[in-house]
Amino acid sequence: MDKSKRLFLKSKRSFRRRLPLIQSGDRIDYRNMSLISRFISEQGKILSRRVNRLTLKQQRLITIAIKQVRILSSLPAVKSQGSTLDRRWKLPSWST
Repeated sequence: MDKSKRLFLKSKRSFRRRLPLIQSGDRIDYRNMSLISRFISEQGKILSRRVNRLTLKQQRLITIAIKQVRILSSLPAVKSQGSTLDRRWKLPSWST
């Protein structure tokens, strides 16, 4: 086969769409901590729609729910395991 003809052939790899993270039965609410924690990074930031693979309406509801949880202080701002804040404020151990 010619080199010029090979360029136009499509790959025969199958394409499978990912299932959405939010199922139809899940309620997007500030009380559903297991759902909300999936959409927050380790630094405590809200992940973008592209990363989450959510619709615009779902992303808005998730954002509102996360902000409500933060106001109620049910969700820590940063995960405590090995966070950068813990390491930054520890005093060095001096050996004398």
